[in-house]
Amino acid sequence: MKTTQAAIIGCGTIHTLHVEAIQSNPACQLRAIVETDAAKGLALAESYGCRYYADYREMLGDNEIDVVHICTPHFAHKEIIIAALAAGKHVFTEKPVALNPGELKEIKHALEGATTRLGVCYQNRLNPSSQKMKALLQTNTFGKMLSVKAVLTWSRSHVYYAQSPWRGRFATEGGSLLINQAIHTLDLMQWLAGGVKSVKGVVESSFLSGSTQAEDTAIANMELANGARGIFYATNCNTIDSPLLLEIHCENGLLQLHHNNLWLISGDKKDFLASDEAPQEGQKCYWGSSHQQAINNFYSDLQNKNNHHYVDIHQAEISLRMVEAIYQSSITRNWIEI
Repeated sequence: MKTTQAAIIGCGTIHTLHVEAIQSNPACQLRAIVETDAAKGLALAESYGCRYYADYREMLGDNEIDVVHICTPHFAHKEIIIAALAAGKHVFTEKPVALNPGELKEIKHALEGATTRLGVCYQNRLNPSSQKMKALLQTNTFGKMLSVKAVLTWSRSHVYYAQSPWRGRFATEGGSLLINQAIHTLDLMQWLAGGVKSVKGVVESSFLSGSTQAEDTAIANMELANGARGIFYATNCNTIDSPLLLEIHCENGLLQLHHNNLWLISGDKKDFLASDEAPQEGQKCYWGSSHQQAINNFYSDLQNKNNHHYVDIHQAEISLRMVEAIYQSSITRNWIEI
C-alpha cells in the first residue's frame, strides 16, 4: 500500500498536533510544511525531516503530495481549500471551514467538481465522554431528551488579540468567541441532538471590547431537531480556562460532563461513566485529546472509499450556520431558522 504523503500549511501552535498524528501513523509521511516566516519554517522542516515552502501555491505543484492540512488563520481557509481541491489534493482543515455562509457556498461549489475529499477537524466529537453520550442517546437508554445545557467560560487577554491582529475581526476571523472558541460546543450540542431547527441569541462585547471588534460573550436558546431545548452560554472574559460544563436532561436521568468527567445522575444516585484523558504535555487542555483520532479517521477513509468517519462540509456547515444565526438574532431579536 502506498504511503500517503502529507503537507501542513501554517505552523502556529496547533500544527504540532497534526505533525504528531502524521508521524505516528505508519501509513503516512510528512513531506512538506508551508510557513511564511522563512526562519521558522526552515528550522521546523529540518527538525521534521521534510521540505519547506514559503508559498502554498508552489507546494501544490508537488505531485507526490496527497493530503494538505490547513492550520492557518481563518481568513486563509477558503482560498487554500479551493486551490488544493483544484490541484487534486485531499484537504483536512482546522475549523472553521469558512468565515461565513458566503465562503461556505464557494467551497461547496468547488467540491462539486472535485475528485478529492475535504475533512474538518471537530475532534471533540471523538472525546470519550462525547462518544459515550452519543451511544447512550442513540439507544434511548434514558428516554426522551428534554434539554441540553452548555456553559463555556474561558480566558482570553488583550495580549492574545494584540499578538495576532487577525483575531476578533469579522473580516479575518469571521467574528470572535463564537466562531473560534465556542464553535466546538455548538457543534456538540447539535450533534448530540441530531441537529438544530432554530436559534435565538445575543452577543456582547464587555471586558475585551478594546481588543476585539466582535463579541467576547454570547447567550443563546435553541430548538433542537429532536424537540429538546438548547441552553448555551459562553464567554472569553473568565480569568481561567474552565472545563466545559455540559448537561443533557432526559426523562430518566441527567448526563453531566463536569471537569472532564461524565456522570449519570438519577435522583440521589451519581454514577461515573467516562473520562476525557488529559492532553499530552505542552498541549492546551481545551483542545481535548482526540486530534490524532480525527486525523487517523480521515486517512483511514481515504484508504477505504466506502468509509465516512470524518466531518465533511455538510456536517461542518451546521455549527457555522448556528454562529451566523446567533449574530443575526442578536440584531433582529428574532428566532432564526437553521
